[in-house]
Amino acid sequence: MAAGVAILVVLVARLGAQPFLDGLARTDPRALVVALVVTAATTACCARRWSLLATGLGVAVPFRGAYRSCYRAQLLNASLPGGVLGDLHRGYRHGQDAGALGRGLRSVVWDRVSGQAAQAALAVAAVPLLPPAIRGWALAVLVVLVVVGLAVLAAAPVRRELASGLRGVWPQVLLLSVLAACGHVLVFLVAARTAGLTESTPRLAALALLVLLASAVPVSIAGWGPREGAAAWVFGAAGLGAAAGVEVAVVYGVMSLVATLPGLLTLEGGPAWVSGRTSS
Repeated sequence: MAAGVAILVVLVARLGAQPFLDGLARTDPRALVVALVVTAATTACCARRWSLLATGLGVAVPFRGAYRSCYRAQLLNASLPGGVLGDLHRGYRHGQDAGALGRGLRSVVWDRVSGQAAQAALAVAAVPLLPPAIRGWALAVLVVLVVVGLAVLAAAPVRRELASGLRGVWPQVLLLSVLAACGHVLVFLVAARTAGLTESTPRLAALALLVLLASAVPVSIAGWGPREGAAAWVFGAAGLGAAAGVEVAVVYGVMSLVATLPGLLTLEGGPAWVSGRTSS
């Protein structure tokens, strides 16, 4: 939390509160509707992906239960510090229900990792679209992420798990991850247009992928902090202005938060058909 607060404090000290206020003021109902619709589709992709991975690990979760759990996890991620507590709860609860806590947690780890890997791969592919001023830095960061990822995959326990139950699901998992990542980028593009940016769509999409990767760093305050810091840096370096980056990030943050609100129906005490456990 301290890191997330520090990022926001630095941004306010350097840019003032106006970019944050402008972002809140510019968010309109049409953008929120788009976020709700697109997030319903991306959540379906994530739920199917998790269902495939969990089945491969021997802790199967039906799609309907996975869809409810993913919505609930997104709501908790967007409401609690760190941005990952919802997924931790999802893995822990499913592991308990399945009687295999370790595999339940690992199914969610694989789910998150596959999603971030797809985003990183798309970001690498989009590097030529970035402004020259940030192309080198972005490529260096992405190369480090790829090297770390390959080192983790080379570990013996990970190789064994990949070669056993998870071997046959990866083509579908990667496709679903790419579709989900494209949905997040689409929401970001709508946020950028809502904030008044007229930059070309391909370049905005490339910038969006960098900001979305940074937003996955688990030091945020209910999603806020790294996302705004990364947006200020990449938009500023791209010549669009750090304030514009913060404004877009704020619009995107509001859109993303509203898009998780269907997760309220999955909380305990909600309707029985949506608040049941994942194994039901």
